[in-house]
Amino acid sequence: MAIRVALIGTGNCGSLALRQLIQDARFDLTGVWVSAEAKVGRDAGELARLDVTTGVAATNDLDEIIAAKPDCVVYCAMGDIRPREALADVRGLLEAGINVVGSSPGFLSYPWGVIGDHTIEKVENAARQGNASLFITGVDPGFVTDLLPLALASTCQSISQIRTMEIADYATYDGATVMFDVMGFGNDIGDLPFLYQPGMLSAAWGVGIRQLAAGLGVTVDEIRDSVEQEPAPEDFDVAVGTIKKGTVAAVRFLIEGLVAGQPVIVVEHITRLRGDLRPDWAQPAQEGGSYRVEITGEPSYVMDICPTSRNGDHNYAAILAAAGRIVNAIPDVVDAAPGIRTTLDLPLGTGKGAYRPA
Repeated sequence: MAIRVALIGTGNCGSLALRQLIQDARFDLTGVWVSAEAKVGRDAGELARLDVTTGVAATNDLDEIIAAKPDCVVYCAMGDIRPREALADVRGLLEAGINVVGSSPGFLSYPWGVIGDHTIEKVENAARQGNASLFITGVDPGFVTDLLPLALASTCQSISQIRTMEIADYATYDGATVMFDVMGFGNDIGDLPFLYQPGMLSAAWGVGIRQLAAGLGVTVDEIRDSVEQEPAPEDFDVAVGTIKKGTVAAVRFLIEGLVAGQPVIVVEHITRLRGDLRPDWAQPAQEGGSYRVEITGEPSYVMDICPTSRNGDHNYAAILAAAGRIVNAIPDVVDAAPGIRTTLDLPLGTGKGAYRPA
């Protein structure tokens, strides 16, 4: 029997998740929630950019989504700039007996040691009340910062450091909120958006660092972060607008999990809007962008992950990977014990059900 699933949020990740929910025979779409008034009433097939009519019309009423009694909700609404609202949505869904998988709020992917115990307990109580489970994941934080490094680590006799990296050109990324409000591109140098305020990077990527630490069986004593900004040498255009000369056009940030004073788990992001900026920073393994996992140990590893797609560039492919990771986890999350579930306690995802003839 197909799993009854609803989607909340039809942005970059949500629209790609919606496409799979419509096309994958494992799922029966019961509803779609949207934030934009212009999308209300539009068919789910249109929102997924598919040439199909599903008969499921988008709504901006969360109660309608809950009333349809789906087995699971895919939650892809923006959580970066509305964490309290996203948290309240998730708790309400869990209390209603609806399992949740999604991309936000990111701090729930591994919240222990990252957010307050009182907040965690409220989510756990909601899950127990509704006998429902929650799994938040993505790419980074996500499978690049947990699943893949842990798979390599399982072959090592000793490990002194794990470093995960995103090295990408975001010129084609068309999410204005993320580009301007979250990452601060186009800002004056030194004008730091909220993501780069003290402790915010450590909180955002602390979930990945602490989950890796738990998998390795080590205790992180401290998480520290740093950021560098690089100015545009001239005016130039990107997907979301014009980057003025002298404003932020490239960013490098680092989050380090310290064990006995040593950086044992490191997350590094290098994000450019032009490939010629800061050539001294790490370069991607494919044109446009890639991810990297480096393990220093016995044996040591360097693994480059180069997502591609027939339908878009490296940025599109990375978002598609996040959507696939989320949607393919639905059956395991529905079957899981109530509460916050993580990569460490869910079964190994294998892509079961994803095969399609070429």
